[in-house]
Amino acid sequence: MRRHLATFAPKGRERRRERGELIMEESSAITGFGWGRRGDEPLPDTPVTWLRAQTLTPDAAIFTGLGESADGLIALRTQRSEKIRDNSLVKPVFQAEVAAQMEQLLVSEQPFRERLAWFWFNHFTVSLRQGDTRAVIGAYMREAIRPNVTARFSDMTLAVMRHPAMLMYLDNTSSTGPSSPVGLKAHRGLNENLARECLELHTVSPQAGYTQADVTAFAAVLTGWTVNMNAERPGFQFRANAHEPGEKTILGRTFPEGEEGGVAALQFLATHPTTYRHLATKLVGHFVSDAPPPADVAHVAAALHDTQGDLGAAALALIELRHAPRRRSVGERTDKFRTPMDFAVAAMRALDRAGPRPSPDAPHSPAHTLAGALGALGQPLWTAPLPNGWSDRAADWSAPADMMARADWAYRISAGVHEGNPLDIAHATLGPALRPATIEAILHAGSRQAGLTLLFSSPEFQRRQTC
Repeated sequence: MRRHLATFAPKGRERRRERGELIMEESSAITGFGWGRRGDEPLPDTPVTWLRAQTLTPDAAIFTGLGESADGLIALRTQRSEKIRDNSLVKPVFQAEVAAQMEQLLVSEQPFRERLAWFWFNHFTVSLRQGDTRAVIGAYMREAIRPNVTARFSDMTLAVMRHPAMLMYLDNTSSTGPSSPVGLKAHRGLNENLARECLELHTVSPQAGYTQADVTAFAAVLTGWTVNMNAERPGFQFRANAHEPGEKTILGRTFPEGEEGGVAALQFLATHPTTYRHLATKLVGHFVSDAPPPADVAHVAAALHDTQGDLGAAALALIELRHAPRRRSVGERTDKFRTPMDFAVAAMRALDRAGPRPSPDAPHSPAHTLAGALGALGQPLWTAPLPNGWSDRAADWSAPADMMARADWAYRISAGVHEGNPLDIAHATLGPALRPATIEAILHAGSRQAGLTLLFSSPEFQRRQTC
């Protein structure tokens, strides 16, 4: 016989805070700046203090049992030299990274910092679609992105541009100065991919007014920045004999030849005023609105400018927007549509689907389930189609087919839940955003699975509260 979930409705009239429900300030902190509440975890007493603390303390994520990028490159080198075609040496390296980093999303007690890490990974996208990056893409996240989430943007940029994953992804390993000894002997030339994407996507953006001549000059600056696969510990190497000799000029600034010229050029681009404006627009677009309010962009850009690109200061500036005087236009939204990654992580955190660190190939582990969800929902892990990364705009993820896929996945994931009242879970994860219509639907659901499916398919669960 069908059992209505009204049987499980919360009893009494306890105050919302005592019952563990989210109030609006907490809701925007946990869902807008983080990845959603994990089960019935304690709520922050002071959301602003909680958010600020995550930018002022080191990354608490611990990744045990994972190697460095050099270890992945050794596996890749061995596969190539021994003509191993089944990826059997690189596959376990990749699987271990997926298991560890998906698990971290589900258990993180620094969800704002965790969101920043994935934001910056997407900004400096590396994808499995090209460049044989599977062996190093997880290490790239841990080595180039995570340590610099609250450092200076110039530090992150240099770490990214020297990392084997980026050099391989955008084909800089083969870029050779035409007038260098190697270029003259082997008749090789420039590959402009890395230079173009760094200018267009990573730093100044087209707003700086750079030209094709600037792209070519910057590509020449980066010649010789490669990966030495033959070293005992493979990794970044500057090959002077493949570097284009002579000074180069980018956006009116002249840089010397050699590796130091590349470092100086990256410092110049990473601290350019147009870069700060570009970064601020992306940050506000991610944390506030698909249509970034100009005043909010100006606030974050000023924080970057005044601190020479301190990303921790930019994160603090985003937090300050929560209490800034707001003059909203008619119809302006105060939330963001969840990407597939946002959606799946939030659902699994709501269900508290995490446990001890799984073995990398455990097929039914929460980490494996999450990775599978990303693929099923159209945003496969580390597989952005282009160097500009994944969109986080509602228009790109809200088609009817996308919504149907979410409902289907919600039904499947809910089938494995054998305890908990769906209405309690709804109140805990959505708080004041939970609509009366959704409450009513859950109360009249015929089963726990149906109730949870209704929760995760509801309009309010598709969005995260922002500023």
